[in-house]
Amino acid sequence: MIINDAFFQLEDQNHVLIQAILASQTYNTYLQKKNQMNDCAEVAKLKKAFQVEKDKFERISSYGEYAPDYRQQQRRVRASKRALDLNEKVAAFRLTETDFQQLLDEISQRLAQTVSSEIKVDAGNPFFETKNHSCKGNCHG
Repeated sequence: MIINDAFFQLEDQNHVLIQAILASQTYNTYLQKKNQMNDCAEVAKLKKAFQVEKDKFERISSYGEYAPDYRQQQRRVRASKRALDLNEKVAAFRLTETDFQQLLDEISQRLAQTVSSEIKVDAGNPFFETKNHSCKGNCHG
């Protein structure tokens, strides 16, 4: 890589983009929900319970069906994970996390498409669309 004025301009523009993302409502909502989740005593308790059950299951999982209480321990892990996931603050955080990830995916996609339509962007989301959104569902093709 050649470091010249063009490189420094790109670096400056990258900084501007990052600052715009950090100032966005999507990011601020994400941070707010994350802090609410992390400050909640009930969530901490549910996370700890899940981790305890997960650790117990991991100790016996390599033995599979031969381990005593394998199915029961597997169910306890799933139940504790479900209790965590269904907590109001965790669910709200997950929704905002998905919204923020979608914003980042869209930015990545636009950057790549600006350079070349041949560039593939792994958005990590199987529902992420790379189609042109300007036709509002009226496109055929």
